[in-house]
Amino acid sequence: MQRFSGKTVIVTGAASGFGEATARSFHAEGANVVLLDADEDNLNKVAEQFSKERSLAIACDIADSAAVNRAIKDAAEHLGQIDVLVNNAGIARPGQPEETSDETWASVINIDLSGTFYCARAAIPHLKKTKGNIINVASISGMGGDWNFPAYNAAKGGVVNLTRSLALDLGKHGIRVNSVNPGLSRTAMGKGLVEDEAKAKKFIERTALGRLGEPEDIASVIVFLASEEAGYVTGATIPVDGGTSASNGQPPME
Repeated sequence: MQRFSGKTVIVTGAASGFGEATARSFHAEGANVVLLDADEDNLNKVAEQFSKERSLAIACDIADSAAVNRAIKDAAEHLGQIDVLVNNAGIARPGQPEETSDETWASVINIDLSGTFYCARAAIPHLKKTKGNIINVASISGMGGDWNFPAYNAAKGGVVNLTRSLALDLGKHGIRVNSVNPGLSRTAMGKGLVEDEAKAKKFIERTALGRLGEPEDIASVIVFLASEEAGYVTGATIPVDGGTSASNGQPPME
């Protein structure tokens, strides 16, 4: 199925994890894909695996609004239009609140929340022309707090509500805006928890489907939200967490 033939999709954080899987999924469905990431080395390695005729790799720190503006402008000029923006780039820094430095707080907020806004703001004039859409990758940590990640929880909570705000403001232009909210998944960001067997086991016990997420699980929902099949979906906050957020946080009773 080539649902995105002739369309251009920008994916931030495309050098690994959800972003890489999402870029691959869109590319497989015929899209021209723009891969954005601050990690230039890994970005170039990933980009080598995409069709040169239907892809463009741009090294970009999304916390830098001027760099974002240049990247979006270059993408539009190179590929002619922008139809979909996937705001996936993000970082997580653990720590108790009293141990969280100004630098840690600022770096997480600047990338996870401000960077999401900068990319959306730069893309909106182009998305108005195509009646395109935005998918923000938040987290179940943005739907309810969890321990030891105050900056990440705050940033992702902001992304969830930013999604609703953008959906309301942009709907009149035919632009849809939604967020996906992954649970613990096998990505570089979740590596510390995934590789700790005891912690991973506890998390899996709280997950209805009894397994961790894979990048492709999240990518498939993002692609659906960008498609015409989701044409009446906007302002939605969709957990993609195997049922973790459906419970009260307790493991099943023996």
